Amino acid sequence: MSDQEATNANGAAAGAIPEQPAGPQFTVEKIYVKDVSFESPKSPQAFAEQGQPQLQMNLNQRVARVSDAAFEVVLGINLTCKVGEDTLYLVEIQQAGLFNMSGFDEQSLDAMLGTHCPAILYPYARQVVSSLIQAGGFAPFVLQPINFDALYAEGLRQRASQGGQQAAGGTDLASSGTGGNA
Repeated sequence: MSDQEATNANGAAAGAIPEQPAGPQFTVEKIYVKDVSFESPKSPQAFAEQGQPQLQMNLNQRVARVSDAAFEVVLGINLTCKVGEDTLYLVEIQQAGLFNMSGFDEQSLDAMLGTHCPAILYPYARQVVSSLIQAGGFAPFVLQPINFDALYAEGLRQRASQGGQQAAGGTDLASSGTGGNA
C-alpha cells in the first residue's frame, strides 16, 4: 500500500471506528406469544345460545428490564364473551416483545414503554385472539384499535392523583364494557 490511507465508501479511514448515531435509539428485537389460552366451557351447547353476546375485555401491561438497554414488554388481553350468565368463550393472551432502547431520558423511556411498545404488540395479539375465536367455532371477531397514548395519559393522571404510590412495572391499561358480536 502507498502512503495514502485506505478509505471506505463514506470517505472515513478504513481503520477508523464508525461514529455512533446521536440521540435516542429504538429497535424491536423479537415479538412472541408468551402465553395463550382459549376456553369454551359450554361447548357444544354454546353454539345454540340465543341472545346478544356481552363482551368484556381487560388489558394490562408488564415491563421488565432485561439488560441496560433491553426491555421485555408484555401486553395482556383477557376477553370474555357471555350470553346472560353463560360464558361462551374466554380468551387470554400475553403478547410480548423484546425492545432495545438507549439514549432516552426517564420520562421519554416511560412513555415509549407505555405507548409505543404496546401499540406495536397489539396488532399481533389482535390477530391471535381473532384466530382463536374462529378456530373455537365462533363467528369471526376483530378487536377494535386502541389509542395507547390516551390510555397512557389517563394512567399518568391516575398516578398523579394517587401521589405516585402505584409501583412501576405493572399497569392496568383498560377495561371495556359490553357489546359486539360473538
